Amino acid sequence: MKKYKVGIIGATGMVGQRFATLLADHPWFDVTVLAASARSAGKTYREAVGKRWCMDTPIPGNLADLVVRSAADDIAEIAAAVDFVFCAVDMKKDEIKALEEAYAKAECPVVSNNSANRFTPDVPMVIPELNSDHTAIIPAQRKRLGTKRGFIAVKSNCSLQSYVPALYPLHAQFGVKDVLVCTYQAISGAGKTFETWPEMNDNVIPFIGGEEEKSEQEPLKIWGKVEGDRIVPAASPAFTAQCIRVPVSNGHMGAVFVRFEKKPTIEQIKEVWQNFKGYPQEKQLPHAPKQFLHYFEEDNMPQTRLQRDLEGGMAVSIGRLRPDTQYDYKFVCLSHNTLRGAAGGAVLLAEQLCAQGYMD
Repeated sequence: MKKYKVGIIGATGMVGQRFATLLADHPWFDVTVLAASARSAGKTYREAVGKRWCMDTPIPGNLADLVVRSAADDIAEIAAAVDFVFCAVDMKKDEIKALEEAYAKAECPVVSNNSANRFTPDVPMVIPELNSDHTAIIPAQRKRLGTKRGFIAVKSNCSLQSYVPALYPLHAQFGVKDVLVCTYQAISGAGKTFETWPEMNDNVIPFIGGEEEKSEQEPLKIWGKVEGDRIVPAASPAFTAQCIRVPVSNGHMGAVFVRFEKKPTIEQIKEVWQNFKGYPQEKQLPHAPKQFLHYFEEDNMPQTRLQRDLEGGMAVSIGRLRPDTQYDYKFVCLSHNTLRGAAGGAVLLAEQLCAQGYMD
């Protein structure tokens, strides 16, 4: 695989910092551009981030002295300097949508962590193990945008990454009918640490703005099909969700209740999880977990602190599968929200797009 020059748009925020750590030594990608708001432009990355650096590892040495550019003002220059960009900006939704389209129209593909374009009908929203075929919509999007190379691809909401991968392969064999999920989401999902959000110490907040709507609607686009110039969301399964912020640094957990069209046995469910592979595993992409879905037999597993970093934070942990009195079964899922759920998921998507030839 050739080396691609890439940029990180929104490099100073929490997800941008995670991109920086993941991409510093990537075998396919060289970070040549960092961009952020105008107030950071002109400073070195080290200066721009300052005391806001919140990763466990230091600022990558090969990025620390890169001069940060303006994400909004230097689009043409950035697009000319890279093969594609990752986008993780903190702006209003309509501003993000306009910014990402501007990069795409400058013939610079965009792999986005943001939610602004997730429901744009011709923008693929991809979990690479599940719906890698949705990238087939890109030629239709390019036609709408009037581009030859430029396009936008997005990853889904971070909390979905914990439980939708567990449900997706079961639906193909047994027909998932109804899903109730309660998510318990880490504070890094809000771009916060305990230092910057002391109110979360010893506290639970039973509301995350917009999260329940995303949790109920985004799975249906992932389950949808490419038809003509759009991705048509699936009509089922029916999802209902409740999303809760909990005092955990990293790791989103989902408590799932599921009803099937054709009820499987517990053994059949575990077998499906054990054997499930997707495009990243088949192509051995650099950030693909070898075993995507891990099931734990212990009653008290998975635990956030113990399993969130499984396979570099890119695997999904599952446990406590058992019958339910109202639904068919219930179980618990866990994923790392800034790795699999955010930057890592976007990096894996970019690897897929490169392997499929969309970045050439």
